[in-house]
Formats: sequence, structure tokens, C-alpha cells
Amino acid sequence: MKRLILPMLLVGAMVVVGCQAQPPNSSAPGTSTAAGNTQGKRSIKVNPSWLLQGDNAPITLAIERGYFAEEGLDVKLERGYGSSDTITKVAAGQFEIGFGDIYSMIEFNAKNPNDPVVAVAVPYNRSPFAIVTLKSSNINDPKGLGGKKLGAPAGDAPRKIWPVLASQLGLKADSVEWITMEPKLREAFLLKGDVDAVSGFATTVVPSLEKAGKKPEEFNVFYYTDNGLDLYGNAIVVKKAFLDQNPEVVKGFLRAYVKGFQDTLKDPAAALASVTKAGDALMDANAEKRRLQIALQQLYVTPESEKVGVGGIDPARLEKTIQQVATVLGVEPPPVDKVFNAGFLPPEDQRKLPPAAERKPLN
Repeated sequence: MKRLILPMLLVGAMVVVGCQAQPPNSSAPGTSTAAGNTQGKRSIKVNPSWLLQGDNAPITLAIERGYFAEEGLDVKLERGYGSSDTITKVAAGQFEIGFGDIYSMIEFNAKNPNDPVVAVAVPYNRSPFAIVTLKSSNINDPKGLGGKKLGAPAGDAPRKIWPVLASQLGLKADSVEWITMEPKLREAFLLKGDVDAVSGFATTVVPSLEKAGKKPEEFNVFYYTDNGLDLYGNAIVVKKAFLDQNPEVVKGFLRAYVKGFQDTLKDPAAALASVTKAGDALMDANAEKRRLQIALQQLYVTPESEKVGVGGIDPARLEKTIQQVATVLGVEPPPVDKVFNAGFLPPEDQRKLPPAAERKPLN
């Protein structure tokens, strides 16, 4: 399945998942690419879709280890306000690269055909979109959401895709009442009983509930991917015009990111340390550890990603989910090659996930 705008920081970093609701960091991470050496590097602004969080470890580790600097890039992160917002800002040229939801991107491109955005890698092989309920609500099956109050910020991507999930569940989209709140209040509304469930990224909602004292056995997490929508998670997205004009920049960025991703799987403790080091005093190390654990267990490593490597996709799966989402959202389903361009990724043999024997657990 959240603050004051962060100052833009020189941190060769990039963050994903997600999109969600938490108290914002009041200051920005303070690391810089190439151990502080940014002279002669091309500055690239990256929007991670939300705040710097544990599941953004691949980018902070790639920064810390100089992978972006080796590609001649000085990566600067500026916090995001949700993956849908990221798509809009990448299209407007406010950021060269962003982490955003493919399906929100499809809707955006249908409405803005002159400023299309394209996915060039999908590091989140499985979507963190989820509906979360407390077990005390007695909603133990997502079909039981009919007639209930659901809470989420207005721009929440899982909320926007709710009609698609509802159709899979055999529910009418308007069978629930949506209550809108600020991202940082989402979990509070659920805990107080003001709503029966919330939508969001699991990487956001679950750590927030646990931080508030709830144990995993006290709430239900209904992943969209477990209920008829085999959705991909956040992709690395670029404006098509920028992609056409700067192919080597995008290729270099992806090479560095893939290395950081592979290193994260090999040594997640080092990756987590890179995130917390890049964060500010408000960052909760335990919450970020939980976020990274969810990403490692649910989002990064899947049977498909073991086959296609970091950032790759199965065209048939993507085509199916494009059809599901576009039909319900009332837009023409675009062909896969208009949504995802694999031509800027490193060769597949350079993107393989490290062998299981080389992956350390995050204890």
C-alpha cells in the first residue's frame, strides 16, 4: 500500500513507492554524489514520488558508492507528493526523472497527448497498492468493503485505481464512501475509527500503524495484486521529449541505479544505512527498516524479476493490466511500446538479480 517541502538536496539519490502518507521530513538528506565531488557532472533532478524512505535504498546506495558520479551525473532529489503528482511534474519539465505509477501515467498521457511520459524501467515488479483495515472492523475480505467508509488523500494512486479493483471484486465503484484527508492523517483516521479502511502503499501504511503500536496480527492488508490486479509498482519515468534528446543521460542513470539495486539485495543493511545517513533527524530508522523489508519481500524480488532482471517487465502481463485499468478509467488502452521502452536499460545479463546465496537478510 506524508510535510513541508524539502529543500532540494545534492544527494545523488532517488526514492520510489511510492507515494504515501507519513509525517514529512523537515529537512533534506545531506549526502552528495562522488563523495562531494560534483564538478563537471551533469545535474539531474529526480522526484522519488514521496519522501526519502527505506525502499529508496537502491538510489542512496548508488549515490554513496559513486555509481552516478561514474556516469557523469550529479543526482539531486526533491521530495514528491504522490506518484500521480510526479508524472505531472516530469511532464512539465520540473524534473528530468521521476518514480511514478505506470497506470496513472497512462491516464495522464491520454489527457495530455502532446506531453507524453514513458517508463524506462520498472524496479517495483509488484505494486504496493493496498487497502488496509483493522481486524476490529470485522472486514476480513475485500469484498466486505461495500457500504464502508474508505479514507485517503485526494491524489492517492490506489484510490484513483479503486474502480478497477472494485470491478474485480464484483463491487460498484460508488458502493464505498471516500473520506479525504491530509496524507499525514490517514492512519490516524483509521485508528480513531473515522473510516473503516484506508488505501495507500503498504510500504507507508503498515510501518505507520506499527509505529502507532499496532501489531501485524491486528490489521488486514489487502494487496491489489492478490485480488485480480497483477499490477506493476512504480516505474522510472521520463518525459519522451527529454528521452529523445538525452538518451545517454537516461542510459547512464539506469546503469547506476541497477548497480545500487543489485547491491541493495546483496547487503540490505548497508543499503538501509545509506538511507538513514541521507535522511534527516526526523527519519525513524525502525520504520525505514520495515519499509525496506516490505519492498524486499513483496515488491522487488518475484519469480518474474528473477527472470527478466532489474527493471524489466513481461509484455503480456503489462498489456493485460493496461487493458484492465484503461477500460475502467475510460481511456483508450495504449500499446505496450507506448508505455514502456526497454531500450535504455543495460543488457539483461547486467541486470540479473544476485543469486539467492549472495543476498543477505535484513535482520
